[in-house]
Amino acid sequence: MTLASRLAVVAIASLFAAGTAFAQTAAPAAKTDAAATTDKKAPKEHSAESLECSKQADAKGLHGKERKKFRSECIKTAKAGGTPAPAPAADKK
Repeated sequence: MTLASRLAVVAIASLFAAGTAFAQTAAPAAKTDAAATTDKKAPKEHSAESLECSKQADAKGLHGKERKKFRSECIKTAKAGGTPAPAPAADKK
């Protein structure tokens, strides 16, 4: 064997050996329907009290901590059997 043919054999052998290093891994298994539904959070259903208290907070123009505090108290009052405070007439600017 000549030097050129030996180099060619070595080059081809190294390509085969390196080919496995660059091979792609197997694709991950597809998720089942049960696993797919637990990964994503389903939208939460809001109660009538929660929606009404949100409307009242919107009418008052509340945001941030004040809105959170108002809604919390409003929902507690509504669930305790009391009626939430009526929504005040909002001043449209």
